[in-house]
Amino acid sequence: MDGMAAALAGAGVRTLRFEFAYMAARRTGAPARPPPRAEALAGEYRAAVAAARSAGPLLIGGKSMGGRVASLVADELFAAGRIAGLVCLGYPFHPPGRPERLRTAHLATLHAPALICQGERDPFGTRADVAGYRLSPAVTPVFLPDGDHDLRPRRASGHTHAGNLAAAARHVAAFAAAQRA
Repeated sequence: MDGMAAALAGAGVRTLRFEFAYMAARRTGAPARPPPRAEALAGEYRAAVAAARSAGPLLIGGKSMGGRVASLVADELFAAGRIAGLVCLGYPFHPPGRPERLRTAHLATLHAPALICQGERDPFGTRADVAGYRLSPAVTPVFLPDGDHDLRPRRASGHTHAGNLAAAARHVAAFAAAQRA
């Protein structure tokens, strides 16, 4: 996330980051436990949005689980006029190796404008996987060349992680500008 925040800053996008309590606990030496269900983190996400101060349209989002949680609260916050849209980086469309366990039902009816930056070979949802999903017209998926869940390409692909992060940041900046228009 440090690299993505730097790429976003380079593209003129201000970011505010926060950490879910379960993630912070892992850094303090607490026993590693599986993350809570995404729905259980919605309250923490709402509180972070409430604490955010924005001079312009506020976009919410996150990486992987953070993006999933943001997507679960996006329509509520969009309808209330609290946000202008949603940005997900490496959305977990399904658990790796379990494509039948989709996490997409709410994405089919999403009203909030959404940008999903996904690696082409992300094990949580490849380009081919996502092409078969029913997504709302409000959702725009963008695929980064040869990227995995962290948007990192294989060395032999000729693409770089920095290049994919910069491309994602450009897409986010353009998306943010479109939400201001």
